[in-house]
Amino acid sequence: MDIINLEGTEDTPKVLLDKANETFEVSGRSLPEDAAEFYQPIIEWLDAYSENPNPSTPFMFKLEYFNTASSKLILDILSKLEDIEGTSIVWYFHEDDEDMEEAGEEFSELVEIPFEFKTY
Repeated sequence: MDIINLEGTEDTPKVLLDKANETFEVSGRSLPEDAAEFYQPIIEWLDAYSENPNPSTPFMFKLEYFNTASSKLILDILSKLEDIEGTSIVWYFHEDDEDMEEAGEEFSELVEIPFEFKTY
C-alpha cells in the first residue's frame, strides 16, 4: 500500500499515512483553499486501508489550527476510521489551547472511537 507523506505548509497540514510503520498522523495548520480537494486522497487512502487494516490503528491529530471547511473533512476522516476495527484517536493540543481541546472533545462525541487527549 502506498504511503501518503505530505509536508505541511502555512495552509496545509503535514499528513503521514504509513500502514507498514503504523504511522497515521495529521498535524499542523489546516486551512487549505479547497479542503475537499486537499483531503480527497486521504479519504481514498482510508477507503483502501479499510479493506485490509492493521490490527490496531492509532491515528494522531496534532493540529494547531483548522478552519470550518477542514473541520467537516476531519469529521469525514473520523467517520471512515469509525468503520475500521482497532482504531483509536490520539488528539494532541497545546496545553494553553482550550479551543483545540474542546474541538477534540466535540469530535469524540460524534464518533464511536476511543479518544486519548494529550498536551504538548
